[in-house]
Amino acid sequence: MRVNQPAPAMKTPFQPKLGLDNYALRSLGWKARQILDHAASLKLDAVLFSDFDVYESLAADHLRDLKRRADDLGIQLYAGMLSVCPSSVIFDPRRGTAEEQLRLCLRIAKTLGSPVARCVLGKVEDRRSPGGITARMAETLAVLRAVRGEALDTGIKIAVENHAGDMNSTELLELVDAAGRDFVGATLDTGNALWALEEPMTALETLGPVTVCTGLRDSYLWETPEGATLQWTSVGTGLVDWPTFFRRFAELCPQAPVIIETISGRPIFLPMLRDFFWDAYPGATPATLAAMLRLARAGEPREPFNPPAGEDGQRATEQHQLAELERSVRHCRRVFKGLNEAARS
Repeated sequence: MRVNQPAPAMKTPFQPKLGLDNYALRSLGWKARQILDHAASLKLDAVLFSDFDVYESLAADHLRDLKRRADDLGIQLYAGMLSVCPSSVIFDPRRGTAEEQLRLCLRIAKTLGSPVARCVLGKVEDRRSPGGITARMAETLAVLRAVRGEALDTGIKIAVENHAGDMNSTELLELVDAAGRDFVGATLDTGNALWALEEPMTALETLGPVTVCTGLRDSYLWETPEGATLQWTSVGTGLVDWPTFFRRFAELCPQAPVIIETISGRPIFLPMLRDFFWDAYPGATPATLAAMLRLARAGEPREPFNPPAGEDGQRATEQHQLAELERSVRHCRRVFKGLNEAARS
């Protein structure tokens, strides 16, 4: 069962930048220039470098060379990093404090010509940390406010993602508004929306007006004795009705890029029928559970990705990630074409 109704016709053409997040090809171990060249081979318009380790060097000369290469290929670069919450379970202190790392991300973004500096709070385990997600949001807010001047000076929006089940869309919007929409926006991740117990379309409706970047993939959900299992899929093979999604996307955030971040075949267990599960979601209502169970009961189990017996596991994983990305790109282009043909008719 898909979560949306069929889309009415578009009134204006929809031609977003279509690109990839380097995390979609994580197993290949490629650095930024290899990612960029692969994006060019797919005739993409954008690349999000979502972590610092993808770069061979953070030196200004190297970054300028990378931008020149992207300009030659006609590709817009988007810069990013991971956690800016000092107490998050995924915060990495290797490059300094959260403020120092976010300033570094802004510097990289400026050099690459990126309009955003994408970052995250953390992941679902942070909801069960002392003080819960509210405390982690407060820490993240302090970091954002500490770099407000630098962000405004560069004109770069800090784009906080709904990441790995950490915040739902309402919580992320609260964080954006508390910091200020003049320098903070959202990175909308459709797969992570379901991990945070909401439908992707709900997340789009909430975050669309502040969305400046994305990380898109499809999802599948099925019922289990303790609740449900979530598994991500390539765009077009899950429960999202993409024509409806992109039509609304064009209305709410037409300047945001469509960045594909496929993470297919990885099951995520949601024991929603166990009482302890809800301790981490103080804002949840009975409707939250009802909506998730409605989706799960309409789905059927899918096998996680495992390399075929007798094949080299690393190579099989690499080929799987390449294929899932390409499948998603093709589906997005078909949807864009269909929407635009309907707009012209």
